[in-house]
Amino acid sequence: MHSAFRDRRPASAAAGVVALVACAALGAAAAAPAAPQAARVLVLNMHAGKDAAGKPNLDAIAALIKSTRADAALLQEVDRNTARSGGVDQVAVLQKASGFDAAFAASLFHYDGGEYGIAILSRYGIGFHATVPLPVVPVQTRAGGSTEPRVALLAFVQRLPATPTWRVLNAHLDPAEGAARAQEIAHLVEAYQDAATAKAPVLVGGDFNSAPDNAVLQPLRAAGLRDAWSECGSGDGFTYPADTPAKRIDYLFLGDGVHCARAEVIDTQISDHRPLLVTLK
Repeated sequence: MHSAFRDRRPASAAAGVVALVACAALGAAAAAPAAPQAARVLVLNMHAGKDAAGKPNLDAIAALIKSTRADAALLQEVDRNTARSGGVDQVAVLQKASGFDAAFAASLFHYDGGEYGIAILSRYGIGFHATVPLPVVPVQTRAGGSTEPRVALLAFVQRLPATPTWRVLNAHLDPAEGAARAQEIAHLVEAYQDAATAKAPVLVGGDFNSAPDNAVLQPLRAAGLRDAWSECGSGDGFTYPADTPAKRIDYLFLGDGVHCARAEVIDTQISDHRPLLVTLK
């Protein structure tokens, strides 16, 4: 009996050790932080819902958002209820087709019977959003005789469920070389700096109508923004024109705390620009 008792003790001790190790392993697994989920951001000048040949294709743009598995989309040249777009509210159509939340900023309030501007779509919701004017001096006369300034759209975008919101700025800058675009960039930098005071991640993107070596973009870099394509893209990254791309004018710039895993230009003529898709981590 004494011998049998001695035989059982080591087995019991061993079992206890195994149990402790198992519990420790489970505890470590529970304590280990989950790897951050990637988020995809699409940047597209959508040419008022027309392809490179000028044919309406709003449904194809909605399909692109789905097929790329984008979590957010920064869109430029968006029409709401204009005659040229058949009186269609393009934001509402894309919102319904994608199931995303949406925000819109009008750059022209009275254009062809409707509005013209920029939009942000988000899979996981948009909280606060605001229009940021980008005024220039002297005042420019734009399409339809309007003297309204171009604008940026600021949106608080839910990156992923149960994660902090990102501040996202979307803009479509002046196509003409000269002082106007530089002034718009200066206002955009101010908007970025204001958004960054919250210590939340900030993205700044859109159609900037400027090649990467254009000095007009330098204030963005000086403010601490990083060009996603330079950080994680490969090749020239040309986005315009869509049929024979010859220059890179569409961007996503990253603020502190945002890191780029992959950047690609999608080979499609869904618009007169090719879409830029950036995967963030």
